[in-house]
Amino acid sequence: MNLPADHATQVLAQFASLADCQFANGYACITARREHGASSVEIPQPQFAILLQGRKQVRTAQQSLDLGPGDLFVVTRRCRFDVVNSPDPDTGRYVSAIVPFCPDVLSAARMLWNEPLPEPGQALAVQPLHEHAPILLQWRQALREARYSEARSALATFTLTLCRRGLGGLLIPPEPGLGERIRDLVAAQPERDWQSRDFEQHLGISGATLRRRLAMEKLGLRELVVDARLAHAMQLLYTTRLPLKTVASRSGYSSLASFNKRFVDRYGMEPADIGND
Repeated sequence: MNLPADHATQVLAQFASLADCQFANGYACITARREHGASSVEIPQPQFAILLQGRKQVRTAQQSLDLGPGDLFVVTRRCRFDVVNSPDPDTGRYVSAIVPFCPDVLSAARMLWNEPLPEPGQALAVQPLHEHAPILLQWRQALREARYSEARSALATFTLTLCRRGLGGLLIPPEPGLGERIRDLVAAQPERDWQSRDFEQHLGISGATLRRRLAMEKLGLRELVVDARLAHAMQLLYTTRLPLKTVASRSGYSSLASFNKRFVDRYGMEPADIGND
């Protein structure tokens, strides 16, 4: 049975408490104290975010979304968008909880779905939290008690519910292009000094084939490496309290000045503007 909408404040407080949960692996609580926006932010995998305080505006060429507290922001597949996160005027805080649909959860949902695959639907969607609160509270409780099998099962059930609401893209396994495979390799080891020969070895192709296939996708190798490193830095800035110099180092930059310049060129904002506390 769904919770009535007037329980929204209580429900939001329950999800916000996960920020201090030692077993909440894969969960991120993002806090910002000033408005900030970023251009062409890449989301590499399906995920959902629970907006707890403040507002979020998201724009793509096809969609324009405006979210407030109690909204679920669902990303059904890898995509890019422009975003502006605005703190609540009363508390001065922007807080959201981000939860990835991990491969195990999506695989379980695909196994449970015994019908023809649904239409993929939009890449981005907004859902009311109170309509999904019962299953998500089950997930939260299982996570708090480190019962990971039950937590994954709850998220798989949630995934199926979203698919029946027109977000079938969650069930369609992605077929990554070469550029996406390179981004994923760099994302796994962003601090590594990646060279063309490293990708050739990992992908089992020659240098000539690598260059030809990237040219077909209209991509450059160096740009892909930078893109993946900066996406990793963005994640660290949102989900940790690490100093900027540490974020830069873990993202493959020995120079903080170089990191700052690259970040501004890529996202149109200073790393320090995120304001995570």
